[in-house]
Amino acid sequence: MIEDLRTLSLADAGELKLRREPVQPRTLIERTAAAFEGTAGQQGVTLEVRASESLPSLNVDPERIAQVLANLTSNALRYAPEGSIVTLAAYGANGMVDIRVCDQGPGIPAEKVAHVFERFYRADASRSQQGDESGLGLAIVKSIVEAHGGTIAVESERGQGTTFIIHLPAI
Repeated sequence: MIEDLRTLSLADAGELKLRREPVQPRTLIERTAAAFEGTAGQQGVTLEVRASESLPSLNVDPERIAQVLANLTSNALRYAPEGSIVTLAAYGANGMVDIRVCDQGPGIPAEKVAHVFERFYRADASRSQQGDESGLGLAIVKSIVEAHGGTIAVESERGQGTTFIIHLPAI
C-alpha cells in the first residue's frame, strides 16, 4: 500500500517518471492476455484479444501501461463468472487509440460507477473485509493513464458486465 500511495503522490505532483517508447497496442494487450492466461484457465474464463495489426503506435511507458492493463484484467477476472469471456481490445480512430477491458460479470450498480476511480473506494463493500486490496488500484490506473495524456472511463450495466475504456493519443 505504501508503494501505491507513493505512485499516486508522484502522479498528483506531475512527477511520475515515464520511460516512453513507441509500442503497438496489440502487443500491449497480447502480453497482458498471456500473463493472465493461466489464471483465466483455472477460473474457466476465456481471454479474448481483439485488435488490428495496423493500429497506430502509442508513445507510452510500456511498464506503466502494463500495470494499468494488469489491474483492469485482474479486476475483470475477479468478477467474470465461469464460462464467460474477458475481452482485451484496441481500436483506433481520429488520432487516438481506445483500449478496452470488458467482462461479463455482474456489473457495477449505476450509483457506484461514478466513484470507482476514487481512492479507497470499493464498489463491493464486502471486499473491504478481505484485506487483500488497498482500494487504490483504479485511482492509480486513472493517474497513470492521465500522466500519458489519456483518459479512462467505465461503462457498466447490472447483469451485463463492465467495460473500462482507456483513450490514448496515437503517434
